[in-house]
Amino acid sequence: MKTARAAIVMGSDSDFEVMEESVKTFKEFGVACDVQVMSAHRSPAVVSEFASKAQARGIQVIIAAAGGAAHLAGVVAAHTALPVIGVPLAATPLAGFDALLATVQMPPGIPVATVAVGKFGARNAAILAVQIMALSDEALRKKFEQFKIGLADQVCKKNEALQKKLGA
Repeated sequence: MKTARAAIVMGSDSDFEVMEESVKTFKEFGVACDVQVMSAHRSPAVVSEFASKAQARGIQVIIAAAGGAAHLAGVVAAHTALPVIGVPLAATPLAGFDALLATVQMPPGIPVATVAVGKFGARNAAILAVQIMALSDEALRKKFEQFKIGLADQVCKKNEALQKKLGA
């Protein structure tokens, strides 16, 4: 098994339904990841230890997902020099807006890159992590470049299909 280069932490096991998008995306790029459940509020010592030792274990980027008060990404960022990407989750009647604000409004010196709420965010968090890792990994950079070309090709094919449908 490959050594994990990315970590995904989430506040609850129920968050995995969303965060599985990150796992799938890492698999697409051949990036091994460590996936854990830990809570900024219910297990803060676990979060602190995990974050502070992540770089020594070979982790290069950490994705932290949480809903509600959503302090997980900030607590992780406070305990590591690694880049942290926060994924706000819709866990309350506020549909993730509370988590978005809690994740994005970090104090100066403790940055958390924040993506969209939910599955779009989970996918984009992994894509952003891949971009970060690709800065120092030529093979991963080439995979990422091919991924971007594939996105453009998909749009062109969809446009061609639409044009045929319209009779243009």
